[in-house]
Amino acid sequence: MQGAAGLSWEVTIEWSGVGAALFGVGMVAGFVDAIAGGGGLLTVPALLSAGLPPQVALGTNKLQSMCGTALATWNYARAGLLPWRRWWPGMAMTFVAAMAGTATVTRLDPGWLRRLIPAVLGLVALYTAFKPDLGTEARPARMATLPFGMVLGALLGFYDGFLGPGTGSFWMVACVVMQGLDLRAATGVTKAMNLTSNLASLGCFMASGSVHAGIGLVMASGQVIGAYLGSRLAIKAGAKVIRPVFLTVVLALTAKLGWEALR
Repeated sequence: MQGAAGLSWEVTIEWSGVGAALFGVGMVAGFVDAIAGGGGLLTVPALLSAGLPPQVALGTNKLQSMCGTALATWNYARAGLLPWRRWWPGMAMTFVAAMAGTATVTRLDPGWLRRLIPAVLGLVALYTAFKPDLGTEARPARMATLPFGMVLGALLGFYDGFLGPGTGSFWMVACVVMQGLDLRAATGVTKAMNLTSNLASLGCFMASGSVHAGIGLVMASGQVIGAYLGSRLAIKAGAKVIRPVFLTVVLALTAKLGWEALR
């Protein structure tokens, strides 16, 4: 059954078993995602295993992840790690670029990008591993916030709408290297940008009827719990928690995408 704005409410899974499992996956993914991103490594396969078609799984994933990301973003903002006035132009650019990327993916083959991204993520992992002091403390910015937000918003917003994997990792490293932010502040900015591009992509998926609201909201209820716990831990513990989780997520994402590209 279709509801307003292309949302599907028809329940096609056994809630007593699979529904509880999806709730649990959402909670774990929300916890990890709030600290270092990469929750989609868990949620997309779970949605596919629940029997959703690939396009609906991707759209539903945007719905549930957006709920957790919104709560994490709010927590980082309340902790003073996200000065909205500095970042809203970049968020606006990210929103527009993500919509363009989502619209473009239906017209272009992203196969070449799927083969390139694992190599880029591998370089991110190596850079992080061999820079133990990366993001441990704030440093002078190498680029003003406005041009940084506009350029990265255009590039990474489009990429997130077009393909997506690793977007949070790229934002994190860019914020640390180019803006001189510590890992806590970089995570806050990353959550805000992820939320923005997720909203844009979700609108496109909803317009095509590719969002299952019933399943998405079950996972979202787990997401917000995990996101609250993860963001509070990251805010309190800082780099000593964010760095190892971030590196683990990047390595796992690199391995997954590399394997898929070689198959």
